[in-house]
Amino acid sequence: MIVMKFGGTSVGTADAFAQVAEIVKHQAAQQAATGKPGVVVVTSAMSGVTNMLIEAAQKAAGGDESFHQVQEDSLLLKHQVVAGRLIEDGSERAALTRSFEERLTEFGRLCGSIAVLGELTPRGLDVVSGLGERMAAPLLAAVLRASGLRAEAIDATELIVTDALFGGAAPIDELTEARCRERLLPMLQSGIVPVVTGFIGATESGVPTTLGRGGSDYSAAIVGAALDVDEIQIWTDVNGVMTADPRIVPNARSLHQLSYEEVAELAYYGAKVLHPKTVTPAIEKKIPVRVLNTFEPAHPGTLIVEKAESDGRGTVKAITAIRSMNLITVAGRGMMGVPGIAARTFGAVANVGANVLMISQSSSEQSICFVVPESSADEVIAALRGEFQRELERHYIDEIHGMSHINIVAVVGSGMRGTPGLAANVFTAVARSGINVIAIAQGSSEANISLVVIDADVTASLRAIHDIFELHVPTEQRSPAHTAGATA
Repeated sequence: MIVMKFGGTSVGTADAFAQVAEIVKHQAAQQAATGKPGVVVVTSAMSGVTNMLIEAAQKAAGGDESFHQVQEDSLLLKHQVVAGRLIEDGSERAALTRSFEERLTEFGRLCGSIAVLGELTPRGLDVVSGLGERMAAPLLAAVLRASGLRAEAIDATELIVTDALFGGAAPIDELTEARCRERLLPMLQSGIVPVVTGFIGATESGVPTTLGRGGSDYSAAIVGAALDVDEIQIWTDVNGVMTADPRIVPNARSLHQLSYEEVAELAYYGAKVLHPKTVTPAIEKKIPVRVLNTFEPAHPGTLIVEKAESDGRGTVKAITAIRSMNLITVAGRGMMGVPGIAARTFGAVANVGANVLMISQSSSEQSICFVVPESSADEVIAALRGEFQRELERHYIDEIHGMSHINIVAVVGSGMRGTPGLAANVFTAVARSGINVIAIAQGSSEANISLVVIDADVTASLRAIHDIFELHVPTEQRSPAHTAGATA
């Protein structure tokens, strides 16, 4: 039994829908021959649809009461084109059109209410932004039926029970597992392919929620863990997880295997292949996750498991960068030995809801620096100056300032901390390229070394580190010197 999640580009056009149908048919036939048959499909909205919905809702909140009508027409046409090309049955197409029109009428009413209120609340945004998946799932189920499979669309509000944190809800595991098993297992046992809406869920009282942008990956993992499937497949438009972004590092390659820990680090530091939360349910149930390419289905992709085959080598696996960051520094000689400075610093940051992506503190205790998104920097600095007003007046703290236009480069691989010479060679690589490293940090997980560089140096940093570790060569084929990053 497997769960197959298809992203927005995988269901972006009629040709893409047709390709998905072929892939699902092939996988369903393979699973039918196993001792635990069954395929569950999870779908994102069609490519671009979620952005269209959100834009219309935002314009409505700003007083534009007509823009959503233009979007309704575009959205209806976008979905009808797929149905018209791939579904011959006239009654099936008519039923789909009615389904689309019902969703778009709901969308129109929501935008009208938002315009009257002049406000787009998080709860309202969740309802609007989840409509794309609620149109895509019936369409994909109909396409699968047209290709000869028994398929049925299932709204995830019936399956995934969440808390009420709109915009990034968390599942309530026991309730979700019970509903998934009760609703989906009988369908699977009778040979039906459930097509589940990704990204969305609902509170116990039925109020729609979303799991955060990119949350369809998370949906697949939640459903997969609830059903205790054999594998969770994430179908996207790239050949698995890459050693680096191929648009920046031309000789980047697909990784055959990664550990849960490694892929979580990559996702956290900006790699776009997986939603950062995806691996969490898989880890708990030890379910393998495979990242595959819808448009090159023969490619083996990347298998993500508890412990990768090459973990014992203590090598670099991949590099990534997270951009548009700001380095905040709190510095002063009066900080030395004063208890509670760090706690107060990060308490002030937490109070404004900013996300800290990296922390570095000098051993002399004279400074703390940390990285936050550029969009949060002004608010964080203001909060810190408020918190430490007395210390600033007495010169216990000399300065609190930010440095914009910086990036975090993350070097990822299990067990790196225990590999002699590896960290040194990360910095040798950037030094050879004349790059100044502003700050560094290494997590206790041993799977990540992070360095901060300015905008102008991020591309050269990624390429230099990729080259020194020969990441374009499969790990098992690299010489021991390059596996550990030795420069001798």
